[in-house]
Amino acid sequence: MGNIVMFIILAVVIVASALLCVTTTRIMRSATFMLFVLFGVAGIYFLLDYTFLGAAQIAVYAGGVTMIYVFAIQLVSKRTLQGLEEKLKASRLIPGAMAALAGLLVVGLIIAKTVFYSSAPSNVEVPMAEIGRALVGAGKYGYVLPFEFISLFLLACIIGGLIVARKEEQK
Repeated sequence: MGNIVMFIILAVVIVASALLCVTTTRIMRSATFMLFVLFGVAGIYFLLDYTFLGAAQIAVYAGGVTMIYVFAIQLVSKRTLQGLEEKLKASRLIPGAMAALAGLLVVGLIIAKTVFYSSAPSNVEVPMAEIGRALVGAGKYGYVLPFEFISLFLLACIIGGLIVARKEEQK
C-alpha cells in the first residue's frame, strides 16, 4: 500500500511539474520545474529498487539541468530572463495545441499496437545484467549506437552554445 501511495505522490509531482515547466514564461522557473520532473523520475526508479538507474538519473540530469542554467544565463538577455519579452500569443496557441494532440495520438496508437504492452505478465522482473547488456550491446536491440548519436548531438549543442556566447562578447 505504501508503494502505491508513494507512486501516486511522485506521479502528481511529475505531471504538475511538467505542466508548469511548459506553461511558465520565465526560463529559470521552467528549468527548475524540469529539475523537479527529473527528481520525480529518479524517485520512481528508487521505488522500483533500481538504485543504480535512480542515482544515474540524479547525477546525469541534475548536472544537465545545471548546464541549462548556465547557458540560459549566458545566452538569454536580462529582459527575457525577467519575463518581460516573452508573452503567450493566441496565434501560436492553436497550432501548438494541434501539434501536441497529434503527438499524443501517435504515441497512443504506438502503445495500443505494441505487443508487449498487452501480453506481458505483470510479475516479470528484468535482471539488471540484461538491462546493462541491452544498453551497451550493438546487436539488434542494443542501444550503443543511439547513445553515441546522442553524445555527438549534445557535444554539437554545447559547441554551438559556446559559439553563440562568444559572438555576443565580441560586439
